Amino acid sequence: MQIIQTTVGNMEVFCYLVYDEATHEGILIDPAGDEARLLKLLQEKGVILKYIVNTHGHADHTCGNDRLRSATGAKVVMHGLDDEFFQRTENKAFAQMMGFETTGPADIHVKDGDELTVGGFTMKFVHTPGHTPGACCILIDGNLFTGDTLFVGAVGRTDLPGASFSALLESLKNKVLALPPDTIIWPGHDYGDRPQSTVAREMKTNPYITDFL
Repeated sequence: MQIIQTTVGNMEVFCYLVYDEATHEGILIDPAGDEARLLKLLQEKGVILKYIVNTHGHADHTCGNDRLRSATGAKVVMHGLDDEFFQRTENKAFAQMMGFETTGPADIHVKDGDELTVGGFTMKFVHTPGHTPGACCILIDGNLFTGDTLFVGAVGRTDLPGASFSALLESLKNKVLALPPDTIIWPGHDYGDRPQSTVAREMKTNPYITDFL
């Protein structure tokens, strides 16, 4: 399994290409802009894109969904709570006001504990509400793609509609910190002192964990 981390869009979101070298099947996590470059990357690596996976429904993480879905035929995957919430007229209007393209409904809804297999790897969806109602972390072979639930040294904001700081803390305590300490953290933005971390390092150095949990 290969993981390629690349920054996309004007909000500098971390997008991840994860693929099986044997079968050439793969996924894109949060392809939020620079779609032409992502399509070129898929071509260069010979990847057959099976799923477009969103960690949550904010437009800065989903704005590339429709173009990539149209170009590749891949299915869009999102937690049902976020798909419903961000398809609402008022939330689409807010995203457009912020200058983002909105995405159509997801093809596949997931919930906590659901799994999808691609090539030789399986992704498990870990529902971590707080940043959004349906925010999910995606666990693949000891790698946790956390979106805006957990950054290196920080957490996602909780002052937007649908967010809850107390729910975010519960998600961190009961879902993320329950994972093995050597689990690798792949965040949704490059806000820390390095582009990736581990559960053990965040337990020792992330102030939202050391000070609130």
